[in-house]
Amino acid sequence: MFNNPLRHTTLYWLAWAAAGLLAALVATRVWPGLLHSPAAAGAPSAVNVAVDVVPTAAVRVAVSTDPPDATDSSNGADLPRVSSYAPAVQRSAPAVVNIFTQGKVTERLPPTGLEQMMPGAMPPRYRQRIQQGLGSGVIVDAQGHIVTNNHVIAGADKIQVQLADGRSGEAEVVGRDPYTDLAVLRVRLAHLPVMQLGRSDRLQVGDVVLAIGSPLGLTQTVTHGIISATGRADLGVATFENFIQTDAAINEGNSGGALVDVSGALIGINTAVLGKNRGAEGISLAIPVDLVRGVMREILNKGRVVRGWIGIIPVNAEAARAAQLGYPAGSVVIDDLYIDSPALRAGLDVNDRVVSVDGKPIRNAQDATAQIALRPPGSSIKLSGMRGTQRFDTELKVIEMPTTR
Repeated sequence: MFNNPLRHTTLYWLAWAAAGLLAALVATRVWPGLLHSPAAAGAPSAVNVAVDVVPTAAVRVAVSTDPPDATDSSNGADLPRVSSYAPAVQRSAPAVVNIFTQGKVTERLPPTGLEQMMPGAMPPRYRQRIQQGLGSGVIVDAQGHIVTNNHVIAGADKIQVQLADGRSGEAEVVGRDPYTDLAVLRVRLAHLPVMQLGRSDRLQVGDVVLAIGSPLGLTQTVTHGIISATGRADLGVATFENFIQTDAAINEGNSGGALVDVSGALIGINTAVLGKNRGAEGISLAIPVDLVRGVMREILNKGRVVRGWIGIIPVNAEAARAAQLGYPAGSVVIDDLYIDSPALRAGLDVNDRVVSVDGKPIRNAQDATAQIALRPPGSSIKLSGMRGTQRFDTELKVIEMPTTR
Protein backbone atom coordinates (compact mmCIF):
# COMPACT_ATOMS: atom_id res chain seq x y z
CA MET A 1 0.00 0.00 0.00
CA PHE A 2 1.29 3.40 -0.96
CA ASN A 3 2.05 5.89 1.73
CA ASN A 4 -0.04 9.03 1.68
CA PRO A 5 2.38 11.42 -0.17
CA LEU A 6 3.11 8.93 -2.94
CA ARG A 7 -0.53 8.09 -3.27
CA HIS A 8 -1.49 11.73 -3.65
CA THR A 9 1.20 12.32 -6.32
CA THR A 10 0.11 9.29 -8.34
CA LEU A 11 -3.54 10.29 -8.27
CA TYR A 12 -2.57 13.85 -9.34
CA TRP A 13 -0.77 12.71 -12.53
CA LEU A 14 -3.44 10.12 -13.38
CA ALA A 15 -6.06 12.86 -13.31
CA TRP A 16 -4.07 15.04 -15.72
CA ALA A 17 -3.48 12.10 -18.08
CA ALA A 18 -7.18 11.30 -18.17
CA ALA A 19 -8.00 14.94 -18.91
CA GLY A 20 -5.50 14.98 -21.80
CA LEU A 21 -6.96 11.79 -23.33
CA LEU A 22 -10.46 13.24 -23.05
CA ALA A 23 -9.39 16.49 -24.78
CA ALA A 24 -7.74 14.55 -27.62
CA LEU A 25 -10.89 12.47 -28.13
CA VAL A 26 -13.07 15.57 -28.32
CA ALA A 27 -10.68 17.29 -30.79
CA THR A 28 -10.66 14.31 -33.17
CA ARG A 29 -14.45 14.24 -33.11
CA VAL A 30 -14.73 17.97 -33.94
CA TRP A 31 -11.78 18.16 -36.40
CA PRO A 32 -11.37 14.74 -38.02
CA GLY A 33 -8.69 16.09 -40.39
CA LEU A 34 -6.22 16.36 -37.51
CA LEU A 35 -5.35 12.70 -37.85
CA HIS A 36 -4.89 12.82 -41.65
CA SER A 37 -2.14 14.51 -43.67
CA PRO A 38 -3.19 16.62 -46.74
CA ALA A 39 -1.14 14.41 -49.03
CA ALA A 40 -2.83 11.23 -47.81
CA ALA A 41 -6.30 12.71 -48.22
CA GLY A 42 -5.55 13.99 -51.74
CA ALA A 43 -6.15 17.64 -50.79
CA PRO A 44 -4.76 20.28 -53.17
CA SER A 45 -1.61 22.01 -52.03
CA ALA A 46 -2.76 25.47 -53.24
CA VAL A 47 -5.86 27.28 -54.44
CA ASN A 48 -6.31 29.64 -57.37
CA VAL A 49 -7.54 32.55 -55.27
CA ALA A 50 -5.64 33.70 -52.19
CA VAL A 51 -6.44 36.58 -49.86
CA ASP A 52 -3.70 38.28 -47.85
CA VAL A 53 -4.68 40.54 -44.97
CA VAL A 54 -2.04 43.19 -44.49
CA PRO A 55 -1.56 45.42 -41.42
CA THR A 56 -3.01 48.45 -43.21
CA ALA A 57 -6.31 46.59 -43.57
CA ALA A 58 -5.99 46.67 -47.37
CA VAL A 59 -6.88 43.37 -49.04
CA ARG A 60 -5.13 42.19 -52.21
CA VAL A 61 -6.61 39.35 -54.21
CA ALA A 62 -4.37 37.20 -56.42
CA VAL A 63 -6.10 35.56 -59.37
CA SER A 64 -4.49 33.16 -61.81
CA THR A 65 -4.41 34.64 -65.30
CA ASP A 66 -3.11 31.50 -67.01
CA PRO A 67 -4.20 27.85 -66.72
CA PRO A 68 -2.16 26.03 -64.07
CA ASP A 69 0.74 23.98 -65.41
CA ALA A 70 -0.17 20.29 -65.14
CA THR A 71 3.42 19.47 -64.28
CA ASP A 72 3.57 22.05 -61.49
CA SER A 73 2.65 20.49 -58.19
CA SER A 74 2.06 23.95 -56.70
CA ASN A 75 -1.01 24.32 -58.98
CA GLY A 76 -0.72 28.11 -59.08
CA ALA A 77 0.84 28.82 -55.71
CA ASP A 78 3.02 31.58 -57.22
CA LEU A 79 0.28 33.55 -58.97
CA PRO A 80 0.77 37.12 -60.23
CA ARG A 81 -0.86 39.66 -57.97
CA VAL A 82 -3.02 42.60 -59.03
CA SER A 83 -1.07 45.54 -57.64
CA SER A 84 -2.51 48.73 -56.23
CA TYR A 85 -2.98 51.69 -58.56
CA ALA A 86 -1.58 54.02 -55.89
CA PRO A 87 1.91 54.24 -57.49
CA ALA A 88 0.40 55.34 -60.82
CA VAL A 89 -1.73 57.95 -59.08
CA GLN A 90 1.22 59.23 -57.05
CA ARG A 91 3.25 59.71 -60.25
CA SER A 92 0.54 61.42 -62.26
CA ALA A 93 -1.94 63.18 -59.97
CA PRO A 94 0.37 66.06 -58.88
CA ALA A 95 0.47 67.26 -62.51
CA VAL A 96 -3.35 67.42 -62.79
CA VAL A 97 -4.71 70.89 -61.98
CA ASN A 98 -8.09 72.45 -61.29
CA ILE A 99 -9.17 75.21 -63.68
CA PHE A 100 -11.59 77.93 -62.60
CA THR A 101 -12.89 80.36 -65.21
CA GLN A 102 -14.88 83.57 -65.19
CA GLY A 103 -16.47 85.27 -68.16
CA LYS A 104 -19.09 87.91 -68.92
CA VAL A 105 -22.28 86.63 -70.48
CA THR A 106 -24.81 88.92 -72.14
CA GLU A 107 -28.40 87.68 -72.06
CA ARG A 108 -31.69 89.12 -73.15
CA LEU A 109 -34.21 89.87 -70.45
CA PRO A 110 -37.72 88.47 -70.82
CA PRO A 111 -40.24 91.00 -72.13
CA THR A 112 -42.43 92.87 -69.68
CA GLY A 113 -46.22 92.78 -69.84
CA LEU A 114 -46.28 96.08 -71.70
CA GLU A 115 -43.70 94.82 -74.21
CA GLN A 116 -45.80 91.72 -74.80
CA MET A 117 -48.86 93.90 -75.48
CA MET A 118 -46.88 96.18 -77.81
CA PRO A 119 -44.29 94.00 -79.54
CA GLY A 120 -41.60 96.00 -81.31
CA ALA A 121 -42.55 99.26 -79.62
CA MET A 122 -39.50 99.21 -77.36
CA PRO A 123 -36.00 97.88 -77.94
CA PRO A 124 -35.11 94.59 -76.24
CA ARG A 125 -33.35 94.80 -72.89
CA TYR A 126 -30.13 92.99 -72.06
CA ARG A 127 -28.02 92.39 -68.97
CA GLN A 128 -24.54 91.09 -68.28
CA ARG A 129 -23.63 88.56 -65.63
CA ILE A 130 -20.48 86.74 -64.57
CA GLN A 131 -20.49 83.07 -65.50
CA GLN A 132 -18.13 80.74 -63.68
CA GLY A 133 -16.79 77.47 -65.03
CA LEU A 134 -14.88 74.49 -63.71
CA GLY A 135 -12.56 72.04 -65.43
CA SER A 136 -9.24 70.25 -65.21
CA GLY A 137 -5.91 70.37 -66.99
CA VAL A 138 -2.56 68.59 -67.24
CA ILE A 139 0.90 70.15 -66.80
CA VAL A 140 3.00 68.84 -69.68
CA ASP A 141 6.35 70.59 -69.23
CA ALA A 142 8.49 72.43 -66.69
CA GLN A 143 7.74 75.78 -68.40
CA GLY A 144 4.19 75.59 -67.06
CA HIS A 145 2.29 74.64 -70.21
CA ILE A 146 -1.06 73.04 -69.47
CA VAL A 147 -3.25 71.09 -71.88
CA THR A 148 -7.01 71.20 -71.40
CA ASN A 149 -10.21 71.23 -73.46
CA ASN A 150 -11.04 74.30 -75.50
CA HIS A 151 -14.62 74.24 -74.21
CA VAL A 152 -13.30 74.57 -70.64
CA ILE A 153 -11.78 78.01 -71.32
CA ALA A 154 -13.99 79.23 -74.20
CA GLY A 155 -15.34 82.71 -73.47
CA ALA A 156 -13.33 83.09 -70.28
CA ASP A 157 -11.97 86.49 -69.28
CA LYS A 158 -10.04 85.10 -66.32
CA ILE A 159 -8.51 81.64 -65.85
CA GLN A 160 -7.23 80.51 -62.46
CA VAL A 161 -5.24 77.31 -61.99
CA GLN A 162 -4.84 75.46 -58.71
CA LEU A 163 -2.23 72.72 -58.22
CA ALA A 164 -2.58 69.62 -56.11
CA ASP A 165 -0.03 71.04 -53.65
CA GLY A 166 -2.30 74.02 -52.96
CA ARG A 167 -0.48 76.64 -55.05
CA SER A 168 -2.47 78.68 -57.53
CA GLY A 169 -1.87 81.23 -60.24
CA GLU A 170 -3.52 83.00 -63.13
CA ALA A 171 -3.09 81.26 -66.48
CA GLU A 172 -2.76 82.77 -69.93
CA VAL A 173 -4.02 81.21 -73.16
CA VAL A 174 -1.12 80.24 -75.42
CA GLY A 175 -3.35 78.90 -78.19
CA ARG A 176 -6.44 76.86 -78.82
CA ASP A 177 -7.77 74.50 -81.43
CA PRO A 178 -11.58 74.32 -81.51
CA TYR A 179 -11.49 71.68 -84.23
CA THR A 180 -10.05 69.10 -81.80
CA ASP A 181 -11.40 70.80 -78.64
CA LEU A 182 -7.90 71.33 -77.25
CA ALA A 183 -6.23 74.39 -75.72
CA VAL A 184 -2.80 75.15 -74.28
CA LEU A 185 -2.43 77.44 -71.24
CA ARG A 186 0.59 78.61 -69.30
CA VAL A 187 0.97 79.26 -65.59
CA ARG A 188 4.14 80.93 -64.30
CA LEU A 189 5.03 78.98 -61.15
CA ALA A 190 8.32 77.38 -60.15
CA HIS A 191 9.12 73.71 -59.54
CA LEU A 192 6.08 72.34 -61.32
CA PRO A 193 5.23 68.63 -61.44
CA VAL A 194 5.13 67.36 -65.02
CA MET A 195 3.02 64.56 -66.47
CA GLN A 196 4.87 61.91 -68.45
CA LEU A 197 3.39 61.55 -71.95
CA GLY A 198 2.66 57.99 -73.03
CA ARG A 199 1.59 56.56 -76.39
CA SER A 200 -1.96 56.03 -77.52
CA ASP A 201 -1.18 54.06 -80.67
CA ARG A 202 -0.44 50.97 -78.56
CA LEU A 203 -3.68 50.99 -76.59
CA GLN A 204 -5.89 47.94 -76.70
CA VAL A 205 -9.49 47.34 -75.74
CA GLY A 206 -9.43 45.97 -72.21
CA ASP A 207 -6.44 48.01 -70.97
CA VAL A 208 -6.97 49.42 -67.48
CA VAL A 209 -7.07 53.23 -67.29
CA LEU A 210 -7.42 55.86 -64.56
CA ALA A 211 -9.24 59.18 -64.94
CA ILE A 212 -7.96 62.04 -62.76
CA GLY A 213 -9.68 65.39 -62.43
CA SER A 214 -12.08 67.53 -60.41
CA PRO A 215 -15.60 66.23 -61.04
CA LEU A 216 -18.28 68.46 -59.55
CA GLY A 217 -15.56 70.47 -57.82
CA LEU A 218 -14.18 67.46 -55.92
CA THR A 219 -10.45 68.03 -56.34
CA GLN A 220 -8.00 65.25 -57.18
CA THR A 221 -10.61 62.56 -57.73
CA VAL A 222 -9.52 59.29 -59.34
CA THR A 223 -11.82 56.81 -61.07
CA HIS A 224 -10.84 53.71 -63.00
CA GLY A 225 -12.11 51.50 -65.76
CA ILE A 226 -11.00 49.94 -69.01
CA ILE A 227 -10.68 51.05 -72.60
CA SER A 228 -13.88 49.91 -74.25
CA ALA A 229 -13.13 51.14 -77.79
CA THR A 230 -10.60 53.17 -79.80
CA GLY A 231 -10.92 55.32 -82.91
CA ARG A 232 -14.42 56.57 -82.12
CA ALA A 233 -15.53 59.20 -84.63
CA ASP A 234 -18.62 60.80 -86.23
CA LEU A 235 -20.03 61.63 -82.80
CA GLY A 236 -20.52 65.35 -83.36
CA VAL A 237 -18.23 66.32 -80.50
CA ALA A 238 -15.46 67.90 -82.60
CA THR A 239 -14.52 68.36 -86.25
CA PHE A 240 -11.59 65.96 -86.01
CA GLU A 241 -12.46 62.95 -83.88
CA ASN A 242 -10.43 59.89 -82.98
CA PHE A 243 -11.58 59.28 -79.44
CA ILE A 244 -10.63 56.71 -76.84
CA GLN A 245 -13.81 55.32 -75.30
CA THR A 246 -13.64 54.27 -71.66
CA ASP A 247 -16.04 53.30 -68.89
CA ALA A 248 -14.08 55.24 -66.25
CA ALA A 249 -16.52 57.61 -64.56
CA ILE A 250 -16.34 61.13 -66.06
CA ASN A 251 -18.48 63.99 -64.75
CA GLU A 252 -18.76 67.78 -65.01
CA GLY A 253 -15.38 69.20 -64.03
CA ASN A 254 -13.43 66.21 -65.39
CA SER A 255 -13.12 67.85 -68.81
CA GLY A 256 -9.48 68.55 -69.64
CA GLY A 257 -8.25 66.11 -67.01
CA ALA A 258 -5.92 63.16 -67.45
CA LEU A 259 -6.59 59.65 -68.62
CA VAL A 260 -3.52 57.64 -67.59
CA ASP A 261 -2.37 54.06 -67.88
CA VAL A 262 -1.34 51.85 -64.96
CA SER A 263 2.22 53.20 -65.14
CA GLY A 264 0.94 56.75 -64.60
CA ALA A 265 1.67 58.00 -68.15
CA LEU A 266 -0.80 60.28 -69.93
CA ILE A 267 -2.69 58.52 -72.72
CA GLY A 268 -5.59 60.92 -73.23
CA ILE A 269 -7.41 64.13 -72.26
CA ASN A 270 -10.90 63.47 -70.90
CA THR A 271 -13.39 65.37 -72.99
CA ALA A 272 -17.01 64.23 -73.04
CA VAL A 273 -19.65 61.84 -71.77
CA LEU A 274 -22.20 60.43 -74.19
CA GLY A 275 -25.75 59.38 -73.58
CA LYS A 276 -26.43 60.88 -70.12
CA ASN A 277 -29.61 62.50 -71.38
CA ARG A 278 -30.77 59.02 -72.35
CA GLY A 279 -29.76 57.43 -69.07
CA ALA A 280 -26.69 55.70 -70.49
CA GLU A 281 -23.61 55.13 -68.35
CA GLY A 282 -20.04 54.07 -69.00
CA ILE A 283 -19.51 55.89 -72.30
CA SER A 284 -16.78 58.48 -71.79
CA LEU A 285 -14.46 59.91 -74.42
CA ALA A 286 -10.85 61.07 -74.29
CA ILE A 287 -8.63 62.68 -76.94
CA PRO A 288 -5.64 60.35 -77.53
CA VAL A 289 -2.28 61.71 -76.40
CA ASP A 290 -0.70 61.25 -79.84
CA LEU A 291 -3.19 63.79 -81.23
CA VAL A 292 -2.68 66.02 -78.18
CA ARG A 293 1.09 65.95 -78.72
CA GLY A 294 0.77 67.07 -82.36
CA VAL A 295 -1.70 69.87 -81.60
CA MET A 296 0.42 71.11 -78.69
CA ARG A 297 3.56 71.17 -80.85
CA GLU A 298 1.79 73.26 -83.51
CA ILE A 299 0.43 75.71 -80.95
CA LEU A 300 3.78 76.14 -79.20
CA ASN A 301 5.66 76.58 -82.48
CA LYS A 302 3.15 78.65 -84.46
CA GLY A 303 0.54 79.82 -81.98
CA ARG A 304 -2.12 77.87 -83.84
CA VAL A 305 -2.71 74.63 -85.73
CA VAL A 306 -2.28 75.14 -89.48
CA ARG A 307 -4.57 73.03 -91.66
CA GLY A 308 -5.71 73.04 -95.24
CA TRP A 309 -9.25 74.13 -96.15
CA ILE A 310 -11.37 74.59 -99.25
CA GLY A 311 -14.66 75.66 -97.67
CA ILE A 312 -16.99 72.68 -98.03
CA ILE A 313 -19.18 71.04 -95.38
CA PRO A 314 -19.33 67.34 -96.29
CA VAL A 315 -21.86 64.95 -94.74
CA ASN A 316 -22.66 61.27 -95.01
CA ALA A 317 -25.88 61.20 -97.03
CA GLU A 318 -28.73 59.32 -95.41
CA ALA A 319 -30.27 56.51 -97.43
CA ALA A 320 -33.29 58.56 -98.55
CA ARG A 321 -31.19 61.52 -99.64
CA ALA A 322 -28.66 59.34 -101.44
CA ALA A 323 -31.43 57.49 -103.28
CA GLN A 324 -33.08 60.78 -104.28
CA LEU A 325 -29.79 62.03 -105.73
CA GLY A 326 -29.08 58.72 -107.44
CA TYR A 327 -25.97 58.02 -105.33
CA PRO A 328 -25.02 54.82 -103.48
CA ALA A 329 -26.00 54.62 -99.82
CA GLY A 330 -23.40 56.23 -97.55
CA SER A 331 -22.09 58.61 -100.21
CA VAL A 332 -20.29 61.75 -99.05
CA VAL A 333 -22.06 64.83 -100.39
CA ILE A 334 -21.51 68.56 -100.02
CA ASP A 335 -24.15 69.87 -97.62
CA ASP A 336 -23.08 73.53 -97.78
CA LEU A 337 -20.26 75.81 -98.91
CA TYR A 338 -18.69 78.88 -97.34
CA ILE A 339 -19.00 82.22 -99.09
CA ASP A 340 -15.93 83.27 -101.10
CA SER A 341 -14.28 79.89 -100.49
CA PRO A 342 -12.01 78.04 -102.96
CA ALA A 343 -14.71 75.40 -103.42
CA LEU A 344 -17.36 77.96 -104.34
CA ARG A 345 -15.02 79.75 -106.73
CA ALA A 346 -14.16 76.41 -108.37
CA GLY A 347 -17.82 75.78 -109.15
CA LEU A 348 -18.64 73.09 -106.58
CA ASP A 349 -22.25 72.98 -105.45
CA VAL A 350 -24.55 71.56 -102.79
CA ASN A 351 -25.34 67.84 -103.31
CA ASP A 352 -22.16 67.22 -105.31
CA ARG A 353 -20.76 63.84 -104.33
CA VAL A 354 -17.12 63.74 -103.21
CA VAL A 355 -15.45 60.53 -104.43
CA SER A 356 -11.69 61.08 -103.96
CA VAL A 357 -9.04 63.63 -103.03
CA ASP A 358 -5.86 63.44 -105.11
CA GLY A 359 -6.93 59.99 -106.25
CA LYS A 360 -7.42 58.63 -102.73
CA PRO A 361 -10.97 57.29 -102.16
CA ILE A 362 -13.01 59.00 -99.46
CA ARG A 363 -14.52 56.70 -96.80
CA ASN A 364 -16.78 59.18 -95.03
CA ALA A 365 -17.35 62.88 -94.42
CA GLN A 366 -14.78 63.15 -91.65
CA ASP A 367 -12.22 61.42 -93.86
CA ALA A 368 -12.84 64.03 -96.57
CA THR A 369 -12.29 66.88 -94.10
CA ALA A 370 -9.16 65.22 -92.69
CA GLN A 371 -7.65 64.55 -96.12
CA ILE A 372 -8.05 68.19 -97.11
CA ALA A 373 -6.77 69.42 -93.72
CA LEU A 374 -3.51 67.52 -94.24
CA ARG A 375 -2.69 69.58 -97.33
CA PRO A 376 -0.51 72.63 -96.64
CA PRO A 377 -2.06 76.03 -97.41
CA GLY A 378 -0.94 77.28 -100.80
CA SER A 379 -0.88 73.83 -102.37
CA SER A 380 -3.37 72.47 -104.90
CA ILE A 381 -5.53 69.36 -104.71
CA LYS A 382 -7.57 67.45 -107.24
CA LEU A 383 -11.08 66.65 -106.10
CA SER A 384 -13.06 64.02 -108.04
CA GLY A 385 -16.80 63.62 -107.68
CA MET A 386 -20.24 63.19 -109.21
CA ARG A 387 -22.97 65.66 -110.03
CA GLY A 388 -25.94 63.48 -110.69
CA THR A 389 -24.72 61.00 -113.28
CA GLN A 390 -21.88 63.20 -114.51
CA ARG A 391 -18.36 62.68 -113.17
CA PHE A 392 -16.12 65.71 -112.66
CA ASP A 393 -12.52 66.47 -111.68
CA THR A 394 -11.68 69.85 -110.22
CA GLU A 395 -8.38 71.33 -109.10
CA LEU A 396 -8.62 73.65 -106.12
CA LYS A 397 -6.26 75.96 -104.30
CA VAL A 398 -5.93 75.10 -100.60
CA ILE A 399 -6.00 77.93 -98.06
CA GLU A 400 -5.54 77.90 -94.29
CA MET A 401 -8.50 76.73 -92.24
CA PRO A 402 -9.97 79.63 -90.27
CA THR A 403 -9.01 79.53 -86.58
CA THR A 404 -12.44 80.63 -85.34
CA ARG A 405 -15.37 78.26 -85.19
